[in-house]
Amino acid sequence: MRTIVFIGSNKSGSSREAIRAAERLGFFTVLLTDRRTFVNQRLEFPDVHRMIHCDSLYDLDELAKKIDVLKEQGKVVEAIVSFLEAHSQTAAKMAERYDLRHVSLDAILRMSDKIQTRETLKDTPYCPYYTVYDGTGKLTDFIDENTSQLPLVVKSPQSTGSKDVLKANTSDELLTHLTKLRDKYPDQPVLVEEYLDGPQYLVEVLVDDRGIHLVAVIEQEIMKKRRFIVIGYTVLAEMPASLKSSLTEAVSDIVKKMELEKGACHLELRLVHGEWKLIEINPRISGGAMNRMIEVATGINLVQETIRLMVGERPRLKRESNHYVYTHYLTVRETGYLERVTGKKRAARIDGVREVFVKPRKGQKLYVPESMGHRYAYIIAIGETKEEAKSAAKRAGDEIKFTLTRRWNG
Repeated sequence: MRTIVFIGSNKSGSSREAIRAAERLGFFTVLLTDRRTFVNQRLEFPDVHRMIHCDSLYDLDELAKKIDVLKEQGKVVEAIVSFLEAHSQTAAKMAERYDLRHVSLDAILRMSDKIQTRETLKDTPYCPYYTVYDGTGKLTDFIDENTSQLPLVVKSPQSTGSKDVLKANTSDELLTHLTKLRDKYPDQPVLVEEYLDGPQYLVEVLVDDRGIHLVAVIEQEIMKKRRFIVIGYTVLAEMPASLKSSLTEAVSDIVKKMELEKGACHLELRLVHGEWKLIEINPRISGGAMNRMIEVATGINLVQETIRLMVGERPRLKRESNHYVYTHYLTVRETGYLERVTGKKRAARIDGVREVFVKPRKGQKLYVPESMGHRYAYIIAIGETKEEAKSAAKRAGDEIKFTLTRRWNG
């Protein structure tokens, strides 16, 4: 039986949709998970044909034992993949061990480690000013040397999401952020780089033997607070020709520098004084609603086409439609336990709305936004223009209300 092994998954979003896509393509789906709650909620995963709990998804020998059992049972494992950044290296290592198609480990490492990304691009126009604090020198001297470069962005080089990306406007804030990340990750250096001011774009890319394909270009709307949390995405149906040309050139140059020859990745870039600067590149499709918003906009199911690529088939990347799509994420204004959510049906009835998704369950603790994980619902809406799509999504978002309580007695 043709089988695909998935290393890790979230309950929803791109990683879960990849499992559903594999099932639609006729594969037997196996999920290796370290999340005991998934095992307890087994009936909520009908698309997972076999779920196997592992104590650790980083223990390659343990994973190999699980996969060997599958092979002994007659399963023909055609791919070992992960659509989670935390496990992309593990999936590539396991695929290499079993002589299966996989993304280059060196390419994954260059993209996963933000310092390696900067080092790879340091002689290109796409790399901003950056420096690294490794703890060997005096912190005060490092701050004095970089005060003239403020504002700066302070990052953990291997952390994902926004929780460890901090903006420093002053030398005091630089000291605070450096101290925080050094305390949190004492064995890791800290990346400090130029703050880039300009519109931000996310580009979803698939690379195969035909070349580098820009599947979708998405404008990002970032919450205007101290954290870099994206609360809005616009999938662009059209771009000015000159902008599209320069972006295509930049993305192609960067992907080639990463030496990615096969697989998916996404890049976040800012347009600064007419020049493209890379914020980061990651060796996978974006999570959350990204796959769905691309599918609504273009008809392309990117996780499905990525799976085709990883089993040796040719991805189908021809657009079936070309719509503007806006995805509006919702956060809460106070921390508390969820009592109820109202307005979902009203939101879904608004013209242009294609999907309303609310993630938390009753009794779950919700937090004011400190990271991308503190986004609790989204609305995907379509429009003839990006303004029309955004208006529909925002109006639908206004209908959804989270009722919280400070204590939970449920």
